[in-house]
Amino acid sequence: MPEQSNMMSTSEAAEILGMTTRRVVGLCHEEKLEGAVQNGRNWTIPESSVLKLRESNDLRGWGPAAGKTLRPCAIGNTSFAEIASDCYYVDKTLMIRDLVDDRNQVILFTRPRRFGKTLAIDTLKTFFEKTEKDTARLFRDKKIWKCGNRYRELQGKYPVIHLSFKDVKYGNWQDSMDAIRLVLKDELLRHHELETGNALNGDEKDYLEKMTKGRLSDVECSRALLDLTRILAKHHGTQVVVLIDEYDTPIQQGYFKGFYQEIIAFMRNFFSAGLKDNPDLAFGVLTGITRVSKENLFSGMNNLAVNTVADEKYSEYFGFTDEEVADMAVYYGRRDSMAEIRKWYDGYRFGNKEIYNPWSVTNYFSNSGTAKPYWVNTSDNAIIREILQELTPEIADQLTLIMQEEKIHAMINTEVVYPRITDGADMIFSFLLMAGYLTLESSPEETEFGTIATLRLPNLEIRRVYTTEILGWMRTKTADSVISEIEKAIWFSDGERLQKALRGYLISCVSAFDGAAEGFYHGMMLGLVAGFSSRYYIRSNRESGEGRYDLQMEPKGKDLPGILMEFKTGAAPEKDKLAALAEEAVSQIGRRRYAQEMEERGIGKIIYYGIAFSGKNVEVKTLAARPKNR
Repeated sequence: MPEQSNMMSTSEAAEILGMTTRRVVGLCHEEKLEGAVQNGRNWTIPESSVLKLRESNDLRGWGPAAGKTLRPCAIGNTSFAEIASDCYYVDKTLMIRDLVDDRNQVILFTRPRRFGKTLAIDTLKTFFEKTEKDTARLFRDKKIWKCGNRYRELQGKYPVIHLSFKDVKYGNWQDSMDAIRLVLKDELLRHHELETGNALNGDEKDYLEKMTKGRLSDVECSRALLDLTRILAKHHGTQVVVLIDEYDTPIQQGYFKGFYQEIIAFMRNFFSAGLKDNPDLAFGVLTGITRVSKENLFSGMNNLAVNTVADEKYSEYFGFTDEEVADMAVYYGRRDSMAEIRKWYDGYRFGNKEIYNPWSVTNYFSNSGTAKPYWVNTSDNAIIREILQELTPEIADQLTLIMQEEKIHAMINTEVVYPRITDGADMIFSFLLMAGYLTLESSPEETEFGTIATLRLPNLEIRRVYTTEILGWMRTKTADSVISEIEKAIWFSDGERLQKALRGYLISCVSAFDGAAEGFYHGMMLGLVAGFSSRYYIRSNRESGEGRYDLQMEPKGKDLPGILMEFKTGAAPEKDKLAALAEEAVSQIGRRRYAQEMEERGIGKIIYYGIAFSGKNVEVKTLAARPKNR
């Protein structure tokens, strides 16, 4: 036993090794620091053991020790074998233990895009699949291997069907079916072992040949998962593991491209045949962004367990925890950057766990600690554009609160029916929660009326998504110069200039505005003023005075005027009628004392805007009000 004077604390060892204290404690438990002694919850470690480990090659990528080449962050690589061998790997293999212990026959994990679902599926495939290669070597230094023989004995035991629908993104039903045939063909070609042996009969071999040549009919394709599990089980003499990644990508595509009913009918038969009452199925795991309604897709599948962002179990296996990101920060020499990383990429809550966006964190470290919105352009943000088309004043109000980093309350429903995805605020915000655009503030509360949750923006990165998508959607409709002119008109409180700019904007996107209701214009104006959020608190549809204003811009500094906007819509485009509506809107602001809230806060000047819309026509009236001294 070394003398006490040569012993050091875990925090002292962490400084020498360039690790977190938590990781040093882990090394003590793993007996990697010879002579370490535990006293209650604390450890003391021989200095010689710490120095020996620092100079050895057994740090396995922990800490930027002198002379060591840091492992790269794997950006876009979803191969467990490659990442675990050559890159910085955040160990999530205890998910295997939990899946084995839970004994669910089929489980669906729903998480936002780029939160590690595909890597998780590949990890399961690598662990369970029966292959000629020695894949056990990839797990011997991972957490799952320390869980005992019960789990080790399952390594390499099963034939695995691994299907990914992530690239089935086509504009029509027939092309989508052709893509699904190719997915099935590629998976069959991976099982070259079926070419040998005498277990299969002639009909089965003919069926496989049809699949290889892409000649299966739509009906045969709908039974392909069942048939392939049966054939693999017969060949190997054991049950089959089925792994399906991004199962809902073709379904979302069908919704946006107009073949939703066809893809739903196919997928219902495909999953039901292969995953329900299949004696050749060991277990199945599916991943996706959303849980499509059971009645809509998984009808009759009483063996399906669903794990969403609201569930506590498995919450740490998708995304990075605070401890995992802290370890990465130490390893890449950016211990002092944790506050910045939290502001940009933390803030998600999955179950009871604080979670970081793993895609953005790995990009951050890979790009020398440059903070920017990496996730924005990796996901299909079509749903936000869809919401903009269906805005009501109430939903516009909620979006305003979100963009101002305030919390909202919603009755959440984790079962999505795509044709009803914009049916009211609760359905919209449930989808935004599942897709990663919102997160839970705390655990949802189950009531007799449903599941009530407090929702908020996760972080700065997602706030940028809203601003980018809302303003970006506006800019796809017209030139940047028109948007800029609108912003300048508001900035200089110039009603005539604003009317001209809005008129130009509406003309440039006339098709989008035919027959639009007041809620659409309300949402449009919310998007147009979003660029002012750094200098104004933007609120809509709030009570003030003797009523509810449409849109308020309260200055964050005393040098700017307050702004109140009231919107009206008319059925007729005649200029005189619109002008009268705009005058009525200005009058309503004063008559109902909408300015009272800002007056009480000491805003010295407030501009009233009455804006009347009809199709592509607009009239703007303004009034500058100076509250009396109190």
